Amino acid sequence: MYRYKESFGQKVFNVLNYFILLVFGFSTLYPFIYFLVLSLNDGHDAMRGGIYFWPRVFTLDNYIKAFENPYILSSFYISVFRTVIGTLISVILSAALAYALTKKDLPGRTAIIFYFFLTTLFNGGLIPFYLLLRELGLTKSVWIYVLPFLYNFFNVIIMRTFFDSIPKSLGESATIDGCNDIQIFWKIYIPLSWPVIATIALFYGVTHWNDWFTGSFFVSNRSMVPAATLLQQILTEASFESSGGIGNTNILMEERRSNTTPEALRMTFLIITIIPIVCVYPFLQKYFVKGVMIGSIKG
Repeated sequence: MYRYKESFGQKVFNVLNYFILLVFGFSTLYPFIYFLVLSLNDGHDAMRGGIYFWPRVFTLDNYIKAFENPYILSSFYISVFRTVIGTLISVILSAALAYALTKKDLPGRTAIIFYFFLTTLFNGGLIPFYLLLRELGLTKSVWIYVLPFLYNFFNVIIMRTFFDSIPKSLGESATIDGCNDIQIFWKIYIPLSWPVIATIALFYGVTHWNDWFTGSFFVSNRSMVPAATLLQQILTEASFESSGGIGNTNILMEERRSNTTPEALRMTFLIITIIPIVCVYPFLQKYFVKGVMIGSIKG
């Protein structure tokens, strides 16, 4: 039996390739390791520097203090709420719209596609958008984080292309058996579309979790801001102080007299906001490439 033997040049290429990939992988992973180490180290000891891969003075005081802060805990709850509820509603509505657009005999199908596509290119501007949210009473409601993000037409196109790859004969057979479009959608298309559904859910979930803009510009009540907005405010105030400004509204100012430091608490809160997405992503990763490839190519 012939056994392929690599040449010296191929071996050198493989070694260099693995080395470069390891360097890039480590450079991507190390910032998270560094933040985690600082969050697990005593804040005053960390100010001495020299901490790289493991805590020098291990402590959980930073996490205890972080979760004792009412703003941090409430922002975490709001982020979880908007990510779970917003992603669920957005995926259902996007899938329903995508299924409807697969119907060639849908009245006004071309006009509907043009309308949704046009709104992805143009918008009314930031001020009219804020006035609309205020008139609807959303600036004082947690639903401001859900309703404006109900759909993304790019995600709808991916799902529609995936639905087009499902044999039409399945729907026709179900119609002969007495099923209507809603039953066909829920009992045939949804069970067959888990790869693309998981992919789109990941898109929506990451968007909801990382969105800081809405809470920063449209919500004035600090107890209603999500985790990403609170983190942005903390980092902004830290930059302002480091540049010589005097901030009397620093969220972490009250912690200066404790065993922790504002810098350690910032690292701690950064880890708190990252961990949920990091924990969810591995469960959806196996569907990610398959869902995007099928949803983008077939059809």
